[in-house]
Amino acid sequence: MTSVINLRHYHREELPDGFKELLVRVHADAYADAMDMEFNQRFPWFVDHWSGMVGFTCVVSYDDGEEPTGFAYGAPLQPGREWWRSTDYEPNNGYAATFAVSEVLVRPGWRKQGIAQQLHDALLSERPEDLAVLLVDVTHPKVQDLYQSWGYHKVGEQRPFADSPLYSVMVKGLH
Repeated sequence: MTSVINLRHYHREELPDGFKELLVRVHADAYADAMDMEFNQRFPWFVDHWSGMVGFTCVVSYDDGEEPTGFAYGAPLQPGREWWRSTDYEPNNGYAATFAVSEVLVRPGWRKQGIAQQLHDALLSERPEDLAVLLVDVTHPKVQDLYQSWGYHKVGEQRPFADSPLYSVMVKGLH
């Protein structure tokens, strides 16, 4: 079943007042069972970091009552600073401009309705980059399987911060 939702696109240059707080609130609901982990408590820092990047884009989903149900965001990685290049993966065409998908999440009351894929697809629908890249906690094989069903494949593993989980690095061609 796929819910009909309202998707709104936001870009770094035009973030409304309260936008970052909205993301933090939705994240806290989505990760309520894991907020005791110090890594998850640093989410406001990640929002500041990503929303300050050139090319930052976010898609927020709302239900009919204008309640935010989830979001997806990311930004292009700067040439020479693509963290996925630490893997052995080499794109077919050599160099590939990369869009990093940092977050795709849906609040518990709206899960299993196709909203995550709608958010993800809307986020990437007009990207000019060659590749999309994201990280998936290795202890969540169902999430990795979901991304594989969306066209991603695992190219390695990495731990971006000392206190972060170990992640699968997944890439997908965009064109």
